[in-house]
Amino acid sequence: MPQRPTIKDVAKRADVSLSTVSLVLNNKGYVSPKTREKVAKVINELGYHPTRSARGLALRKSGNIGFILTDDHFTQTEPFYTKIFLGAEFEAQKHNYYILLTTITKDFDPFNSLPRFLIEKNVDGILIAGQVSTVLIDYIDSMNIPIVLIDFDVENHKHSTVLNNNYQGTQLAVEHLINLQHRKIGYIAGDLSHPSINERYQGYRNALKQAGITLEKSWISINQKDTKVSNGYNAAKDLIKSSHSLPTALIAANDAMAIGCLQYFSEINIKVPDDIALIGFDNIEKALSAQPSLTTIDVNKFAMGGTAMSTLVECITERNKQINHIRIPVTLVVRESTVKSVMQVETQLS
Repeated sequence: MPQRPTIKDVAKRADVSLSTVSLVLNNKGYVSPKTREKVAKVINELGYHPTRSARGLALRKSGNIGFILTDDHFTQTEPFYTKIFLGAEFEAQKHNYYILLTTITKDFDPFNSLPRFLIEKNVDGILIAGQVSTVLIDYIDSMNIPIVLIDFDVENHKHSTVLNNNYQGTQLAVEHLINLQHRKIGYIAGDLSHPSINERYQGYRNALKQAGITLEKSWISINQKDTKVSNGYNAAKDLIKSSHSLPTALIAANDAMAIGCLQYFSEINIKVPDDIALIGFDNIEKALSAQPSLTTIDVNKFAMGGTAMSTLVECITERNKQINHIRIPVTLVVRESTVKSVMQVETQLS
């Protein structure tokens, strides 16, 4: 069986140095067009393909990116974070990186549950999606590994972040309901310690204030542990039981909670949107198949993952220490839960 050609074989055939071949392979530094063409021709003739290990040794890089999120994010809102991961994966392929995915528990302990790629120091950078313990972030910082946070931010930590426009997204939802003549607008949420969820709630409060609408506390249920479907069901139940009068419209912190609302309303024969209009947030697949289909705020999850990856790659390859806080625009998707028999309409947030 013939041996695979090596970088030395390429350099010898092209009559150039090893460093010149390396510059051509990595598209860095100056190489004259004539020499670059000659080296490329030899590479094709020999069928040379650099191994990741060889390239890693030359650049002192592993070629791997770690992707971390807590296990409950997959079980509760899998479509959301799965698409973020895919966006990151597609962008990673463009830069010849592999992504190593791992989940950790919410009560992370670096002495008992440290991801293997951190133990082996086998990653060049880390993407962290969703809320995680600051203990983990501090630990990675101590290893001097670049981090980009997705859908999460931490005060007093200096890391680049990629977030969606949570605050204005909820404002857009309120504006839509006001345009439909609603002024009795309620809100349900859970886990306000999560920055994204808290931003959505604050966007709701501010939008009502700007519209001159008084906040009715009995129409707000924000004490749920998290934002999964069952807690949307429980929040809707609590709100209905504690209110002297019903709101005519309700905004949920995410689609999972909104779907829980639909389940409860169906049980007690409250019709959506006839008796109460309903809006979610995230635009997961189940929002479209829900009965009725769910008006929601669409988050470009692929863009969040891809942008985070390109930001991390720049930090690794260019030694870029600049901190970037990037907001991905959101859109309103109008469906049957606010307007009966409506064609899907998208309004781009400016």
